[in-house]
Order: sequence, then C-alpha cells, then structure tokens
Amino acid sequence: MIRLPRVAAVLALLPLLGVTAQAEEKQHDAIKPVPRQGGWMKRHESFNARVAKGNVDLVFIGDSITQGWEGSGRKVWEKAYGKRNAVNLGIGGDRTQHVIWRLDHGNIKDISPKAAVVMIGTNNSGGNTPEQIAEGVAVIVKQLRTKLPKTKILLLAVFPRGTNSADKRRQVNEKTNAIFAKLDDGKFVHYLDIGPKFLKEDGTLTKDIMPDLLHLSEKGYGIWADSIEAKLAELLASK
Repeated sequence: MIRLPRVAAVLALLPLLGVTAQAEEKQHDAIKPVPRQGGWMKRHESFNARVAKGNVDLVFIGDSITQGWEGSGRKVWEKAYGKRNAVNLGIGGDRTQHVIWRLDHGNIKDISPKAAVVMIGTNNSGGNTPEQIAEGVAVIVKQLRTKLPKTKILLLAVFPRGTNSADKRRQVNEKTNAIFAKLDDGKFVHYLDIGPKFLKEDGTLTKDIMPDLLHLSEKGYGIWADSIEAKLAELLASK
C-alpha cells in the first residue's frame, strides 16, 4: 500500500500540478480506487499470477489501448518487446480509479521492473475534468514510485482521439496532458507526448491509424513502438 494516506499523497502533488487543495477536497471518483467485476477481475488475477512468476523487466499499464498490444498490436509487440521480459497490464474500459485499485492489489507485487510505460485517462474524459484526471494519474505515479522505487516511469500523454481538434474529449485529454506533464522529474518520471505522431499535419486522425478514432490499428501500434523506442531503451539501460 502507499505509505502516505491517499489523500495526503495527492495533496502533496497538487502544487506541482497547479491544482488547489480546495478542489481536491471534493474527493472525486478519478482518485477513488474501485475494482470491476466479471471478466475484468479474471484478467486482473491473471496479471497477479504472471508477475508472481517474476522475470519482469518492463510493464505497460493502461486501458484497452494498452490491452490491444495483444490484439492488433500483437506482431509489433513480439518484435519490439518479445525478448524484453515485458508484461501487458492493460484492461479495456479502465479509468484511473481502476488502475489505482489494481496497483494496490497485486499487479506489481514483489517485482522490480526496469521501466513502466503508463498511458491512462481517456476513459475518464467523458465524466471528469482535466484536473481530476491529472490527479488520478498523479496517484498512479505516486504508487509506482512508492512500490517500485528503482523503476523508471515513461509517462505517456493520453493519446489523441476523435477526428480533429474540435472533438470535445480530445480537448479534455490535451488539457489533462498539460497538467500531468509537470510530474516529469527528469530522473525517475519521464513524460513523453507522442500524440502528434498519430496525426496528419492538419491535426486530423485517420482510420488507418485508429479505425474507430480511439483504438490503434497494427500500423498505429507500430508508430507507438517506434516513437517511444529511443527513450525506452535509454530507461531500460539506465541504473
């Protein structure tokens, strides 16, 4: 568990995020850890069983876009991460609060990966403010820093979604990214925005990259892997 009470942990990060303590007092749902049921719980438990075997150097943490490394991104994953002792900890539909719960209930127990790639928040964009989502991301970063003190975190900006910049939920994601980018400390937490790599020069998103304008195609996963490779390789090699 996080050593600091969860509220205190978030409050400690608020000045860095530029969020007032008064706003945090409302205790919104993006930072309240909750599980889900059904197939979600089965997948969560499979993660716990996998990490219990050890030999984990790299974890990807997120929602359906991360889980998609097992679908449209399977070939890219095998090529880029198949020999890197990587584990996919993505579950479709997850919001920040679900990841917070999972990290407190075994997904990273007794492991010490060299790096963790985090991309979460787009599922919160329909019901939370950018400030609230950023606070949820901050809690996740705090969990990782506390539970995995030697692990380098590659914190990715929430990917763009929708046809263009007029998309309301893309706008929420962009504002969220601008807030939690401040969590980058240059040592253990490294923020990277690869969103523009998925877009055309005019900012539009095409269906050959994201068929439903949210989830990636195989081509999209290739862009993801290529765009983080230099930084990821650096983090995996660092001590």
